[in-house]
Amino acid sequence: MNLIFSTLLVLALIGVLIYIIAENQHPTQTLAWVVVIIFLPVVGLILYFLVGHRPVRKHLLPPAEREALQQLVREAQAPFRGAAPAPYTKLDSLQQALGQGESLGGNATRLYTAFGPMLEDLLADLAQARDHIHFQFFKFEDDPVGRRVAELLVRKAREGVRVRVQYDDLANIFRKKFYRELKDAGIEVRPFLAINFPFISPDSNFRNHRKIVVVDGRAGYLGGMNIAERYGKGLDWGPWRDTHLRIEGPAVAELQVSFLADWRFSSGELLAEPRYFPACAAKGETRVQVVRSDPMGPWHAAMQGLIQLLGTARDYVYLQTPYFIPTATMMLALKNAALSGLDVRVMMPERGDGLLTTLASKSYVKEALSAGVKIYLYRDGFLHAKTIVSDDAFASVGSTNLDVRSFTLDFEVDAYCYDPAVAAQQKAVFEQDMAQSVRLELQEWLSRPNWEKLKESLARLFSPLL
Repeated sequence: MNLIFSTLLVLALIGVLIYIIAENQHPTQTLAWVVVIIFLPVVGLILYFLVGHRPVRKHLLPPAEREALQQLVREAQAPFRGAAPAPYTKLDSLQQALGQGESLGGNATRLYTAFGPMLEDLLADLAQARDHIHFQFFKFEDDPVGRRVAELLVRKAREGVRVRVQYDDLANIFRKKFYRELKDAGIEVRPFLAINFPFISPDSNFRNHRKIVVVDGRAGYLGGMNIAERYGKGLDWGPWRDTHLRIEGPAVAELQVSFLADWRFSSGELLAEPRYFPACAAKGETRVQVVRSDPMGPWHAAMQGLIQLLGTARDYVYLQTPYFIPTATMMLALKNAALSGLDVRVMMPERGDGLLTTLASKSYVKEALSAGVKIYLYRDGFLHAKTIVSDDAFASVGSTNLDVRSFTLDFEVDAYCYDPAVAAQQKAVFEQDMAQSVRLELQEWLSRPNWEKLKESLARLFSPLL
């Protein structure tokens, strides 16, 4: 028996090692996995299966089906197509080359920095739905806030509105009863990347981190807020500070594409119908480009877009993130921008919602400060916002954190707003948050006890799992 097991283990090790080498990843990454698997064969195989292996699929949905959805957008929103203004034309073009839709003009936006106003507007939009509600959140919790939203969704479904709810399965693994109740009430409910314990797969490490609502194809929401009571009440030790965005106008069609692509992936049902892409009049003056990022193909749209922005910005780029765990490429881009004279500011919470993520984030501070990146620790509670503002002309709000998971492992969505008015509003929010933050200084940071630095370095090792 031992001989059979040993033989099978050796064959598995050889097969995995050949596969790892044939992937042609960065030599350092490849060598690291080879060493781990050789010296810790059983543990190494399990870790590689869970966090090292990338999906075989190359697309979230087949290219022909994606083109069918984009064609509906082009037909419905033809008057609002066009390039983003200089100097963001290349950023717009880059995202289109990466498979994103065009930027669309004629939108009205509303920025939320508190959960209460967002929730009330969302409930009002849901109550007015006449044809369909597409509702997707990383976490949709069974608490007083979640129940209030759920009751309204059930009522709309009983009125004849097509209500579809999609959620990340692992993030909601203990809410099966809640989702069964929604399904029994007439709502179409789908988990994304269903987890069936004890049977796990390489997909188990990927998350659908998007937060998207589309109501009748006319109003949409995205950003950092999930549906949970703590987003309004805060945590035991402080308030919850987040940012969300409401869009009304042509760009809602691109949010619709994102939801329908995910729905096709999780349900097998392609909803490429004109009813989901109604033509609309201009609602405002903001040009918006919806950027979807996922781990399925060779590109990382959110990360590549930020790198492009850092390379073209003239004066400043301000970023807010709850987790500062950048990839090596992203860190290099941040350092290059700061070293070239750009005012690069990164704001993150002094205290996070998890010990490992807080420690891992701090392990990157020294490297950033050494290159001139300005780091601010937000002290008035937990900062969960994922925003970018640059040069008084560009702003982004979405679900993408400044971390390796969001950039390479998760399904994310952001809204690029090419509009000085939106940028001015977002810059003002950043400056208000600076008043609640402390700026870190390199020499003071270096003088901290060595045991603190060691804890941070150890936490950094687990960053792909966080």
